[in-house]
Formats: sequence, structure tokens, C-alpha cells
Amino acid sequence: MSKKSMLLCFFVLTKMVLQYFLLNPEYDLHRDEYLHLDQAKHLAWGYESVPPFTSWISWLILQLGNSIFWVKFFPALFGALTMVVVWKAIEALGGNIFALTLGALAVMLSVIMRINMLFQPNSFDILCWTFLYFSYTRYIQTNHSKWLIWAAIGFAVEFLNKYNIVFLIAGLVPAIALTQHRKIFAKRTLYLAAGIALLIISPNLIWQYQQQFPVVHHIKTLAATQLVNVNRADFLKEQMLYFAGALFILIAAVVSFFRYAPFKQYIVLLSALIFTLIIFTYLKAKGYYAIGLYPIFLAFGAVYLEHILQSGWTFYLRPVAVLVIVISFLFLVKIAFPISSPDDIVKDSARLKSPGILRCEDGKEHELPQDYADMLGWSELAQKTDLAFDRLANKENTLVLCDNYGQAGAINYYSKHKNIGAVSLNADYINWFPLQKMVIKNVILVQEADDDDKERNKERTLFKTVTTIGTIENKYAREKGTTIYLLKDATTSINKIL
Repeated sequence: MSKKSMLLCFFVLTKMVLQYFLLNPEYDLHRDEYLHLDQAKHLAWGYESVPPFTSWISWLILQLGNSIFWVKFFPALFGALTMVVVWKAIEALGGNIFALTLGALAVMLSVIMRINMLFQPNSFDILCWTFLYFSYTRYIQTNHSKWLIWAAIGFAVEFLNKYNIVFLIAGLVPAIALTQHRKIFAKRTLYLAAGIALLIISPNLIWQYQQQFPVVHHIKTLAATQLVNVNRADFLKEQMLYFAGALFILIAAVVSFFRYAPFKQYIVLLSALIFTLIIFTYLKAKGYYAIGLYPIFLAFGAVYLEHILQSGWTFYLRPVAVLVIVISFLFLVKIAFPISSPDDIVKDSARLKSPGILRCEDGKEHELPQDYADMLGWSELAQKTDLAFDRLANKENTLVLCDNYGQAGAINYYSKHKNIGAVSLNADYINWFPLQKMVIKNVILVQEADDDDKERNKERTLFKTVTTIGTIENKYAREKGTTIYLLKDATTSINKIL
């Protein structure tokens, strides 16, 4: 094994191991993770919330035992593969050991580590954006048509993971059209590649058509409930924070497109970056949507810095560059990662206010970052739901009905009753009701804290007994106050009502 290969293996292993040490064990899984894990039990070519790729990974996790280790393994793996793609880009651009080390550290010790903390489509999203840019870079470099095919495959697989890859294309196409690279539009291979991509994504497009395009409803809901609270200025400020320790590398990349002759042909990538950022800013996108734009520029910046820091006193700036990345990450660890308990984070919350980490999707500041609050109270919820379930002799005729997808998924994940089958009228669970499989006699009802019918007057006429089992007491959980009710012995047909 070569020295470079050994170094790459070291970085990959370090990345994978480090990922497990950045999450305090007091936290449960995130509410989104439960939904994605439940999709493994309902495989389809599309879902209300996401395309199908995440469900395939969930199915693998299920086959491996569905443990937290494997839930965290795959996003960490996708982050490590993003680092590998940047490594290969650096090699292709002529970089050596210093550039490779700089690029690997810049990817590893960045916001990508935070994204890789959760089993969501975002980790694979960043990997695919990086791979697509890498493929186009290699096409410019070699003029070999195979790289257009690889780019198309990367686009298609990412489309099956997260639809926002279309914004990368929306930025890249005008950038190409405004440069000498526009001749690509006359190449038959481009349209062959587009055909391959269309073939790969067609099952999902057909599913969307058959379901009357739920993605449109999802986008409208997202815009109305979350994106409406996004401030455009905050979006742009956040871009500076994601690779704060490696910002000098990104600046070097921009400079290289104008000052370093071998890189001038790649300036189209900078134009694509600008176009995509303009689109995201106009649409008031969440800041993290744009993270996938940057890793490829770390490759260019690292190679350029290796070129200019190779002789005289500048050579001694190389270890300084490495230290800047490492020290910056160490400084940000307690701010950007839930390595401390919720109590300790709240006591030290002042340091989280200035970078806006406490601002949640409702546009307001809370005690904990939203992701952290979304990882609390779930195992408690499942335990109290099990208390209700254990009171029933006729469990097979019991429906566990939740207010939201996080509650349903968490109960299904943590409950000791693996056939509990919690559902919700929220997100994908609306399609998974077992109404054809059982006659509902009992309901375990899980209601959010803001519910206005605490006495369950609506349900008392439908069941012989209504009992309050308990509430979520974790004071930092977003689900604090969520209540579990046991509704026994239906007096009418609940199946028809649902």
C-alpha cells in the first residue's frame, strides 16, 4: 500500500471513529431518523417526505439489526466518502501529500461532521453534489465522455435521495452557457447521459405522477411553515460558518481561478456556485442546502496553497495551515456538537446565541438548538406508551395513533412490542394505517402539548373508558407535555371514522 493510500485510510478511519464521540449518550435519535427507519418496512418508489433512496439504506440498517450503531454508521460513511472524492479531485489536479492532508482535514473538521451526526438524506446529498462537480471537473480536464455519464448517474442517484440536486444543475447550466464550455451542448454523449439519468429516475417520476405529485404539496408546506422564517441575510452569513476553519482554503480556490494558469479553465465552477447561491437566496432556502457546493473548491484551494507554499519562508506556513483547521474545529466542538448534556448546554447557552445556533425553524430562539431538542423525550414516550399497551389483553385490535411522525416512529423504534405499529395522520404514516388488517377496539392516543381537548371529550362518546397514562416530562424536549391516553372498548366502528 502506498503512502498516500495509507494516509487516506487513516483519515477515513479517524472520521468514522470520531463521529461516534461527538454525541452525548443522553440524547435519543432525531425525530426524522425514526421516520426514515420506518420507511424500511414500507418500501416504495417514493414517499410524502423524501424520494426512495433513504428507505433503501434504512432497509440495510434493519437487516443489520436496526441498532443505533448502524443508524449512525451510514451518514458517517457518506461523509468519509465525500472526503475520498475530494482526495481524488486533489490527486487529479496534481496535489501531493500536503494538499491531500489539507483537503482531507478541511472536509472532515467542518460542518459536514455535524450533518453526518444524523441519519437524514443530507449526508448523501453532500456526497452526490461533490461527486457531480468532481465528474464535471474531470470532464473539463480530460474531455472524456465517460465523465458525463458518471455525472448523470450521480445526478440520478441523488435525485432519488433528495430533489434539490436540480438547483445544482440550475446553477451549472447557465454557468456553462456563458463560457467556452458551452460546446458541450452539441455533444451527443450529453443527451445520452441525460437519457440514462431519466431512465434511472423514471420509477420515482411515475410514482409522483400516480400520487398526484406529493412533492409539490411538501414544498408548499415547507415554504409556508419553515422557509417563510428564513432571513436571506442569515442564509448568506451561515455560508461563512460552515467551513470556518478552512475559509482560507476556499478563498485560495477563488484566487486560483484567476491567478493560477492550470485552474483558469475551471472558473465555470465558480460561476455555477454563484448562480446556485443566488437561486437559494432568492427562494429563502435553509443555509445547509448549499453545503454540497463547497467541498470541490477545497480541492482547488488545497492544491493552489501547496503550489504557493513550496519554497522559502512560505514553506513553514504549511503546518500553520493545518493547525488553523484543527484548532478552529476544537474551538467549535462545544458549540456545534451535542457532546455536553442538555443541562450543561443550557447553562452555557450564551456562546450559542451569537452564531444563531439557538434559532429554530419557527424563527425564534430556544433553550437548545432545534436538532438537540428533537433528540429528547422519545424513549420516555415509548416507555409510557408501553405502559398503556401492557394494560390491554386484546393487543391485536389496538391502534396507536400519534399526532406527528416523530412520535409514531419513536414508539415503533423503542417499544418493547415490535408489532406495536404506531401511525399518524402526519407525513408518510397516513399511508400505513392497518385498517384492512384489524378491527379497532382500543386506541392509544398520543397528543401534543398544545392540544385543546385535554379531557378527551371528543373520544369519550366513542369508548367505554378513557384514561390518561402519562406525559413527556423531559423539560428540554420539543415533545414536553405530550400526553398518552388509553381509549378502551370502542362503542362504534373506529375503522369507519378513520
